[in-house]
Amino acid sequence: MSAFFGIGKTRTFKPRKDVPEGTKQYQLRKYAEATLGSGNLRLAVRLPDGEDLNEWLAVHAVDFFNHLNMLYGTVTEFCTPQEATLTVSAATRYEYLWEDGVRYKKATKLPAPEYVDALMNWAQGLLDNEEIFPSEMGKPFPKNFRETIGRLFRRLFRVYAHLYSNHFDHICALGIEAHLNTSYRHFFLFVNEFDLVDKRELAPLDELNEAILAEDKGR
Repeated sequence: MSAFFGIGKTRTFKPRKDVPEGTKQYQLRKYAEATLGSGNLRLAVRLPDGEDLNEWLAVHAVDFFNHLNMLYGTVTEFCTPQEATLTVSAATRYEYLWEDGVRYKKATKLPAPEYVDALMNWAQGLLDNEEIFPSEMGKPFPKNFRETIGRLFRRLFRVYAHLYSNHFDHICALGIEAHLNTSYRHFFLFVNEFDLVDKRELAPLDELNEAILAEDKGR
């Protein structure tokens, strides 16, 4: 992992979920990796002909979780409890409250590192739940899978937005801004392709999002 970022020490705070080898999701992941290698992210996010949309969404949910886990892991020492809540400073300041229906049954203010920790724990729990993300061949996805995926991507976006707003200087100092930019561009194009997140939720990075779409149209 440290070789990927070109730094000596990279901290992640959650185990990474891997797609089981030999499954349909594993085959789709390999296909996605191959298309990513072409450098055409618009092509990489498209659903391959004849493939199941839920499988495609599941594969990318795992991969984006892993990417974000690694990226945030590089700045955990800079994300301190002094950041009283998870905020994003843009033209409008956004403040996020946490609620998971279990430990936090009401929307609760949490210091930024606690918020991200709660979010990643929650996401890990979803990804590891075989009833929601089945790895067995032929096991159906739940009927509300699309809704669940939308909630997951909406919350992962908040961590990307926090990285850009509050830690981009740290990211640049570590020399990994290209990795963040590529990861987010892939994430946003995927979200946009399948209309996974309400555009109002993406507003904190509107300027970046518009630049990505404009660049993509110019290709």
